[in-house]
Amino acid sequence: MFFNLIPEKLSLLGIVILPLALCAVLLSLFKNKLPRDQGRDFAFNGKLSAGKIRGAGIIFVSAFTVVSLLTLALPLNSTALMMNLEYYFYLILIFLGMLSGYLDDASDKPWGEYKKGAIDLIISALTAANFVVFNPDILSVSLFGMTLNIHPVIFGVIAAVLVWMLINATNCSDGIDGFCGSLTIVSLVSIMLANIFLGAEDVRINYLTIIMISTLVPYLWKNAEPSTMMMGDAGSRALGLFLCICILKTGNILLVIPFCFMLCLDGLLGIVKVSLIRFLKIKNAFKNIRTPLHDHFRKNKGWSNTQVIFRFCMIQAVISAITLIAVK
Repeated sequence: MFFNLIPEKLSLLGIVILPLALCAVLLSLFKNKLPRDQGRDFAFNGKLSAGKIRGAGIIFVSAFTVVSLLTLALPLNSTALMMNLEYYFYLILIFLGMLSGYLDDASDKPWGEYKKGAIDLIISALTAANFVVFNPDILSVSLFGMTLNIHPVIFGVIAAVLVWMLINATNCSDGIDGFCGSLTIVSLVSIMLANIFLGAEDVRINYLTIIMISTLVPYLWKNAEPSTMMMGDAGSRALGLFLCICILKTGNILLVIPFCFMLCLDGLLGIVKVSLIRFLKIKNAFKNIRTPLHDHFRKNKGWSNTQVIFRFCMIQAVISAITLIAVK
């Protein structure tokens, strides 16, 4: 029995060590090829990031994509290819999301909000459509033991909006060294545990989650305060997209609320505030709250960067733990 488990354990070990090592090597080799940050006028202490390596997301997302493709492609046969077609499309979309973010990072003149929003919306719609096509049996919403089946078109629209919101929430949260990556890992681990507790038959998404976390570790090593590099839009947009794919694969889209609560609260509050002011002309909307929310606690409450990271992660961990107990 013990020897029968060795190949499986070696495979699991491989999807931890291989992406970690690959990402660490690529970060060392290409760090001087990445663009430099020019500092952000609108962010609290944004000028402190000027001169740092930016766009490191292209490195860890590329490492994630390569290892994920290798993991899904084994064994090499036509049956495996067809079975994994859904995931290949996801990987393409994640890579495209990363690439759009990197082109913005590398641009001398930052892309406009509407241009980035339109690209995100297209990628979100394609992601939702891919999920609907390959998962017709889990197009539902579950709450308090009740399940409501949703028409595929309506579910696709809801999923597209959700993906778009989470991409932008993750992007907005990337404002403190180590914050976005650390909070994303807490959410990813929570979603993976939910899949295990719920007895999800499709373990491929858990394997990809392990790979993503492993590629984030070398990046976070360099992104820890005081950081030498930042993920940029290339990383944050891809992470938001991957997070939403993981949520969709749980079979309960509402789990995005507890498992990504702090990311959504931190990032989406700013989008809501701007929308109310810009489109509804409500000038006093959240006037006493600075957004993103992590800037509010740093400037208005005097929290250090470390306090923001640890406290947000701890709150998310508690919310996730309560949710996991409830769904188990």
